[in-house]
Amino acid sequence: MQSMERLLLASGNRDKLSELTALLVDVPVQLLAPADVGLDQLEVLEDGVDYAANAALKAAAFSQASSLPCLADDSGLEVAALGGAPGVHSARLSPGDDAQRRARLLELLAGHPQPWTARFVSTVCLALPGDPQPQLHFAQGECRGQIVAQARGVGGFGYDPIFVVAGTGRTMAEFSFKEKNQISHRADAVARIKPQLRAAFGLDGTL
Repeated sequence: MQSMERLLLASGNRDKLSELTALLVDVPVQLLAPADVGLDQLEVLEDGVDYAANAALKAAAFSQASSLPCLADDSGLEVAALGGAPGVHSARLSPGDDAQRRARLLELLAGHPQPWTARFVSTVCLALPGDPQPQLHFAQGECRGQIVAQARGVGGFGYDPIFVVAGTGRTMAEFSFKEKNQISHRADAVARIKPQLRAAFGLDGTL
């Protein structure tokens, strides 16, 4: 397929783009951001019922607009005490920035006994140009842990400063960028989608 040596990362989130780029550094294809192909203004309504649906909406829309293979991610935080919330609504838990969303989450948890067990979940969707619709491939990853009341660390983004990774005693924000990309939910999902990437790009045996 023409242009299969290029892969568009369908996200406008700078932090997420940085992580995806690092996670795909061993894939011998050219990674592109939306701005590289004039699609930085493309907005996709993420109204899917789950992570896979939202990832598919983004990947398909960017693939159709660019005629390129696209990789999109949708992720969220699921807290057991809140019945799995905020889940797909993690980025929209409250108006404002990441700190305000973390504060809102802690408000919701205030009446629940600790530990507040939780997990980060990521679903990635690989959209390959097709007629009439792109071909979609999915993979899901997770990272288990628990929420703590005091933010710690300066790395990461989102809920990372209040999410302690199971078995480490450290919040996601206390890991270096390189360390996070070895244990995160997004790292898990990307690792699982790489067989489909190898097949799509004809790269079997090269990764």
